[in-house]
Amino acid sequence: MSDVRRAGALARTAGAAGLCAVLLAGCGGGGGERSDGKDPATTAPTGAQGAPRGGGDPPVPGPTGFDFDPDPARVPRDRAAALALARVVAAGPEDLGRDYRRATPYESGPAAWNVLDASCTWRGGAPPRDVLASFTRRSRLPAAGGRGTLRVAATVTVHRTESSADREMAETLEEALRCPDQRLGGSERITGLMSMGAGFGDGANRTSDDTLMEGGRFLDERVGGEPAYYAWHQDRLGPVTVALVIKGAEGFEDQELRRSAAQVLVYMKARLTEALGAGA
Repeated sequence: MSDVRRAGALARTAGAAGLCAVLLAGCGGGGGERSDGKDPATTAPTGAQGAPRGGGDPPVPGPTGFDFDPDPARVPRDRAAALALARVVAAGPEDLGRDYRRATPYESGPAAWNVLDASCTWRGGAPPRDVLASFTRRSRLPAAGGRGTLRVAATVTVHRTESSADREMAETLEEALRCPDQRLGGSERITGLMSMGAGFGDGANRTSDDTLMEGGRFLDERVGGEPAYYAWHQDRLGPVTVALVIKGAEGFEDQELRRSAAQVLVYMKARLTEALGAGA
């Protein structure tokens, strides 16, 4: 998927068991998220060196939905408030590690939206009417020590309604089914794309209303070399989606990038729930 984007039972279940192994190295956390006891605010994707940061008793019933209870007074109702929220939540290079830098372009406009056309190429388009703002920050880790340039982008999309945000999640799943090979624009493309999603309570997802992951291989034809790791992680909390895309490079281990992406997503979701007064 590009830097800016309800499937039914088919999208959520097609090959789910296999995809858990391939994409997530086990479904230990919703959308590949893992908890290793580290603070995502201090465990950056790279820092200086690394990548972005029962006994027979009857089961006790658990919660049936994600406990996201925002203060209605804080939920954006217009474009200006939605953009302000997105800017607070979206991760930048300072959140990823000390060696990260701003990419060019660094930030998108509030109406940035890309559409996957019939030829499986991402092109600029207009956001749906129910999207108040969609905002992206792009970062890069310059090539060093035998590693290529790693590119990361964080996107926050604020919708008018939860159903609109849910629709965005579903369409993202469907895009990978429709176009397993996609051209991102210019010399960049992804191949072998697969996707899986898990609503709250499915696949160990306990941290969002809905979560999804796309995984494939990324290639920048200008640079050449072997295709590298590519993943798009996205979670929905109420009417807001938060996403992180990683375009890998030579020298980075896939598992390293999966773990780091999960940490950054946790960080952005914490920012979001704090900004909206969730649970207060």
